[in-house]
Amino acid sequence: MTNKIRTRFAPSPTGFLHIGGARTTLYNWLFARRHKGDFILRIEDTDEVRSTDDSVTAILDSVKWLGLDWDEGPLDEHRDHGPHGPYYQMKRIDIYRRYLDQLVQDGKAYRCYCSKEELEELRRVAQLEKRPPRYEGRCRALSGAQRAAMEASGKKFSIRFKMPTSGATIVDDQIRGKVSFENNLQQDLVIWKTTDGPTYNFCCVIDDHLMEMTHVVRGDEHLSNTPSQIQIYYALGWTPPLFAHLSMILGPDGSKLSKRHGATSVLEYRDQGYLPHTMRNYLALLGWSTSESQQLFTDEDLIAKFDLEGCQKSPATFDTVKLNWMNGEYIRQTPVDDLVSLAKPFLEKAGLLGLPGPELKRVIALEHEKFKLLSEIPTLIEFFYKPVQFDPKAFDKVLRAPGAKQILTDLAEVLRGLRPFEAEALEARIRNFVAERGLKNGQVFHPIRVAVSGRTEGPTLFSMLEIMGEDMVVARLKDAAARLP
Repeated sequence: MTNKIRTRFAPSPTGFLHIGGARTTLYNWLFARRHKGDFILRIEDTDEVRSTDDSVTAILDSVKWLGLDWDEGPLDEHRDHGPHGPYYQMKRIDIYRRYLDQLVQDGKAYRCYCSKEELEELRRVAQLEKRPPRYEGRCRALSGAQRAAMEASGKKFSIRFKMPTSGATIVDDQIRGKVSFENNLQQDLVIWKTTDGPTYNFCCVIDDHLMEMTHVVRGDEHLSNTPSQIQIYYALGWTPPLFAHLSMILGPDGSKLSKRHGATSVLEYRDQGYLPHTMRNYLALLGWSTSESQQLFTDEDLIAKFDLEGCQKSPATFDTVKLNWMNGEYIRQTPVDDLVSLAKPFLEKAGLLGLPGPELKRVIALEHEKFKLLSEIPTLIEFFYKPVQFDPKAFDKVLRAPGAKQILTDLAEVLRGLRPFEAEALEARIRNFVAERGLKNGQVFHPIRVAVSGRTEGPTLFSMLEIMGEDMVVARLKDAAARLP
């Protein structure tokens, strides 16, 4: 057994990677990196009905986008990397059969012939009698003759693990402390299905042992499975790893985080324009904190400071407002050249790449302080590259104001041939125009902005005009004036 810290993330490929799974991935990755250990990715695809290759691809893409590299695990849907493979459970069936046979031979597991309908009826009766709806061990003590009769009649069977019927199983949880489960309240769980395949609770024990996991860090929904899993470790003569169960994530309304609270898939956040670093930083704070309540971290900071002691027992609340604030902070810290590269998929989708107009870098730099999402960038800068789309309210309120048509017409002539066509010279020329006409700044500045951008809000006016250049500015002033009666 290794002395090296080894953690894992083991998703079921039945859908996208959601926020809870992403946080689990991050915590395992941070814990392994903090202790210079190994982080393993394993695909738990024993749900043969719902598991798909598309889900595997989406999960791998999500973890890669988050920037969480794994030391062992799948390279793609079909290839593995590492000495403990395969890292897909359905490729490990022969391994599980070996340990299943051992448990059956040792009398620690047994065949259960109860049909789905019989189990449903047992559950219904238990609920009516206000007992816990659990399997009561009907097939646990069948004689050899009874089993033979069942099989002669063609009855299919699952295989159940024999839980102890007395005492308690103690989970020494690294976050919650010691949690005790009375064994007589647990049921004999199915470890092999009637469809001749293993179940999650069985596989993950075998895999975590053979892959030498030292810590199993996972969501608190798995805590109820842990006593059964621990007893399987004991039955096979193994020492369980250390367990840590993370708090639930709630939406702002206090209910469990779900689709109604907005995006929950990691890839949705990518497509909305969040930065991977933002997601790492924000997810780290969903149930963990430092004694100084630090909010913004570099990756080096997170790795150096992350520990299980800082994980909270109480549920964490997902706050989109805070996430957007954090993303804006990191976008502002991103060098403009890098921001242009990050924005290109969004610009391409909006049809803004390859159009004539100012250099992208200059335009993005002009609005750098305002971006909160990469997906906002095309909307905020598109008027530099596409024909002006006038906001109807802006057009009516600003351009239809008395004298606006003449102001725009005259300005087009005043600005033609200005050298240099730069912010400082533009400001001086336009302010001089205002003074000469005895106008107020707003009577001139507002019509210019709406005429060249179609909007009442936007970048610093004179810098915007400089970047647009003389030809665009003069043409747009004339075009706006021509639209007015």
